[in-house]
Amino acid sequence: MTDINLQIFSSCSFDPWFNLSLEEYFYNTIPDNTVILYLWQNRNTVVIGKSQNAWKECRVSVLEADGGKLARRPSGGGAVYHDDGNMCYTFIASSGLYNLERQLSVILEAVKAHGIDAEFTGRNDIVTSDGRKFSGNAFRFSGDKGLMHGTLLLDTNSEKMARYLQVSPAKMKAKGVNSVRSRVINLIELNKNITPLSVKNALKEAFRAEYGSLTIEAEFSENCYPPEIVDLYDKYASWSWRMGETPQFDVSYETRFSWGCFELAFAAEKGFIQQVEVFTDAMDADLSDKIKNSLAGCRLSYDDICLKISESLADTPDVATDLCLWLQEIL
Repeated sequence: MTDINLQIFSSCSFDPWFNLSLEEYFYNTIPDNTVILYLWQNRNTVVIGKSQNAWKECRVSVLEADGGKLARRPSGGGAVYHDDGNMCYTFIASSGLYNLERQLSVILEAVKAHGIDAEFTGRNDIVTSDGRKFSGNAFRFSGDKGLMHGTLLLDTNSEKMARYLQVSPAKMKAKGVNSVRSRVINLIELNKNITPLSVKNALKEAFRAEYGSLTIEAEFSENCYPPEIVDLYDKYASWSWRMGETPQFDVSYETRFSWGCFELAFAAEKGFIQQVEVFTDAMDADLSDKIKNSLAGCRLSYDDICLKISESLADTPDVATDLCLWLQEIL
């Protein structure tokens, strides 16, 4: 069997648009038979999922007035706050090498090296032995490759986290908590000696222990980067990518399912849907686009809308059923 090509990359930049551009470059150009661990940090940043409504998830004007940045990632999931007290990680694997269990093992072993026991739970969380969240993950897949990325809360400013994030009351109720801060924990509370550097080194060591000897290790900065990320940076920094379009809709409905929050908004004319937008923190990064594409031009009737949704979500029938039952109640 051919040895796996193992690569570790780090970013010295704290700019979320640069770091996400670099991540996408690695994702787009990953060679065959390769697994990449990419380590990075953002400063005073809110990162939202691909299909989330920026205005509802983040107090954007407050964040920007404080010199912070809003970023949108290309994966699903919810909004998170990043600062110097976070360590972000990304696993990218080419065909046949994406393995959630092995990737999680690297994270759990790095945390364990600091004397902290943890486990993976729910749809994307890593929690301490008493159930408090310190890491969340999001995912992206295309063709024969996969990406998993997340962040470790080490010594994050919880006051700023609560100041900038606007978490849905429905989401909080579903988790049985009443504030952003009450359900998360900084790992420094469990080990006062933990630092981003110590975690970075522990992640590298755990990656080597799990996968084997490295093929390459490299560091990038805003003075040293692949020229291909210039266009990617322009995309991630752009208003249209970060904020999205905000047309006037005639109707907007929202609810929460076990798989995430969901909002459907549309404008109709003469009984047909003219414009449609879907906001969700579902882990399926393509869910929003599938539904939007299927409903454009659809007749404004329950039967037609449900049929279009069922057809577009044929690979996730449980999600389609949830949506159709909900729409039956509101339309």
